[in-house]
Amino acid sequence: MAETCTLALLGALVVLSLLVSPIACSSRKLAVNPLSYKPVVKAAPTNKTTTYTNPAVLAGYGPGGWLAAGATYYGSPNGFGGDGGACGYQSAVGQPPFSSMIAAGSTPLFLNGLGCGACYDVMCSSHKACSGKPVTVVITDLSPGNLYPGEPAHFDMSGTALGAMAKPGRADQLRNGGVIRVQYKRVPCKYPGVKITFKVDPGSNPFYFKTLIEFQNGDGNLRAVAVKQAGSRSWTAMTHDWGALWRCNNGQRLRAPFSLRLTSDSGRKLIANNVIPANWRPGGTYRSLVNYP
Repeated sequence: MAETCTLALLGALVVLSLLVSPIACSSRKLAVNPLSYKPVVKAAPTNKTTTYTNPAVLAGYGPGGWLAAGATYYGSPNGFGGDGGACGYQSAVGQPPFSSMIAAGSTPLFLNGLGCGACYDVMCSSHKACSGKPVTVVITDLSPGNLYPGEPAHFDMSGTALGAMAKPGRADQLRNGGVIRVQYKRVPCKYPGVKITFKVDPGSNPFYFKTLIEFQNGDGNLRAVAVKQAGSRSWTAMTHDWGALWRCNNGQRLRAPFSLRLTSDSGRKLIANNVIPANWRPGGTYRSLVNYP
C-alpha cells in the first residue's frame, strides 16, 4: 500500500512539473534587458526607401499631443548639465538664450544629431514635488542613459531645467526623486531678438568648411543645409557631420563669401546671404541678419 502511494505521489509530481515548467519559461522570456530595449517607431514608406518618423514630431505643435517619457538630471543640481555634448554647443548651453534650460535626449529625440536644437515642453505630475506646469527645454546632447525599460523617450535634463518643474522650494526634492515620469510635446523655439549664428570649426581650411549652426526659431533643428560660393548661382548640399555641425569638402578650393540655405525640420527654407565673409577664419563666429519667424 505504501509503495502504491509513493508511486502515485511521484506521478503527481511529474505531471505538476510539466504543467509548471512552460509557464516559468514564458515568464522569464518576458523580462526586458535595459540594454536591448528599443522604442517602437512608425515606418513611413517613401517610394523605394523607408524613413522613420520621430514620435516627437507626430505630437505636433499647439494644444494636445502630449506623449509619455521619463526624466532625470545630470551635472550639478543648479547647473547646465555640462560643457561639450553630442550636439557641439559647448559652453553656450549655460548662456542666453539657452540659459541652462536644456536636456540630453534619448535616441528618438536626438535622431543621430538631427534632433539637436528642437524644443519641447516637459511637465511632471507623478511626484509630490511636481508643479504640474510645463517648462521648455532644448535638445543639446544625447542622453547618457538613453532609454530606461518601458520608456518611449527620455529627457536627461540639466539640474536647472528639472528643478524648474517643481513646486516653489521643492526643486531638490524633485531632483532626488530618481526617474520622474513626465509628459512632453514639441513646441516652437523662440529666441526673441537673436539671429542664427554660425561657428566655424577650428579644423576648417580653404578646402574643408564645417560649421555649427544654432538658435533657429520655430522648429529649432535642421533637415538640410546647402552652401553657395562666391560667383556661383547654384547651391551645393552640405553633409551632416555630427550634432548640429554641417560640412562641405568636395576636394576643390572653396570660394568665399558663402551664403547658406537652411531647411528646417518641417521643410521651411531660409537663406543667410554672404554670412561667411571672404576673410573668414577657422574658429570664427558669424552672426546672420536673419531667423525664422
